[in-house]
Amino acid sequence: MQAPLALLGSPALFRCCSRALARPVSVAVFSRPEAQTAQVSPLRPFHSSALSRDIDTAAKFIGAGAATVGVAGSGAGIGTVFGSLIIGYARNPSLKQQLFSYAILGFALSEAMGLFCLMVAFLILFAM
Repeated sequence: MQAPLALLGSPALFRCCSRALARPVSVAVFSRPEAQTAQVSPLRPFHSSALSRDIDTAAKFIGAGAATVGVAGSGAGIGTVFGSLIIGYARNPSLKQQLFSYAILGFALSEAMGLFCLMVAFLILFAM
């Protein structure tokens, strides 16, 4: 219990905090932007290292892999659509043409979602 009290009573901490507390809050809040930019160090040019490029490449591959998960959902959707077509046809064979047109529409929409996922994966890999 003595160590934290000794740290709080150190002269270095007192000098540091007293300077920060002596400055009015209005100076920090209402100061002009020109005065603040003078205190900022000049910008360094951007340098890309081999490690940074490797991390970027790994992130691309992870993102593309995550985007292709939707293709599995598309396959499951297509299976569900045609499974429902078979069940519907078995229950009422007279609606064969109407059920088939609905099945083709469901197939097209489900396949489009899979293609969109694949397109996003390719965009992540090759466009960024």
